[in-house]
Amino acid sequence: MIEDARGCIDYDETGTGRTVVLVPGSCSTGAAWRSVMAQWGSDFRCVTTSLLGYGGTQERRSVADTDIAHEAEALEAVIRRAGCAVHLVGHSFGGLAALAVAMRGRVPLLSLTIAEAPAPEILRHMGEQRHYQAFRTMSDAYSGAYRAGDCAAIGQMIDFYGGEGTFAGWPQRVRDYASQTTPANLLDWSTAYGFELTPGLLATVRIPTLVLWGEASHPAARRANELLGAHIRGAAVANIEGAAHFMILTHAGEVADIIARHVARAEDDALAEAAPAS
Repeated sequence: MIEDARGCIDYDETGTGRTVVLVPGSCSTGAAWRSVMAQWGSDFRCVTTSLLGYGGTQERRSVADTDIAHEAEALEAVIRRAGCAVHLVGHSFGGLAALAVAMRGRVPLLSLTIAEAPAPEILRHMGEQRHYQAFRTMSDAYSGAYRAGDCAAIGQMIDFYGGEGTFAGWPQRVRDYASQTTPANLLDWSTAYGFELTPGLLATVRIPTLVLWGEASHPAARRANELLGAHIRGAAVANIEGAAHFMILTHAGEVADIIARHVARAEDDALAEAAPAS
């Protein structure tokens, strides 16, 4: 745990080697990465955390202030605690927060991996109105249902991402945690809609970047991440066959392998750049 002046931040680490900071999505904690980490064995030093309002990480946003800078600052504290340049990996809303860290450029990053970030603003800026509206329709309906008293309304959001019946198929304790953290998730959506994303801003990311999405994910989510990959300079992209949004659980092996290869390429490129000219 990091004892920060603005509230505690989850911090845990295991393993040795190249440092990978793993950021989970909404309604989750660093434990969401266990299946991926298990694939790596002891190949990496894995640092995990939780987003604002989840796990032991204290909320620092309010309805009146959902700036993504609050998420970025918490992640920057995690990276500083790690004590070295890191490979930053984020899933879902964690991917959006990781992107914000990369755009701010205040901590040393060796690479960035974004696994299906909710990025509606790039859709809006690129005139992809149908896909943008799909996000808006879902989040507005879910928010309205929750405020009308439906404690399990977050299931609408989960099923949007994972397909009909996904939420009902989760263990009861997982459904309960998602429902309990709905207020934080509603702030997440306000944060996402307020995070300005344009081709010009995405082009400011100058580190090796990988963008992943699931072949079976919602079309709006796929398209948003396709656009991220297209406008981050030199980004590699990967479409995980048969996967939907929760790929780090359902397709942990494929995700772990793709991230490991991306990290290795970034390390090789960094060594090549540092080598003296012959």
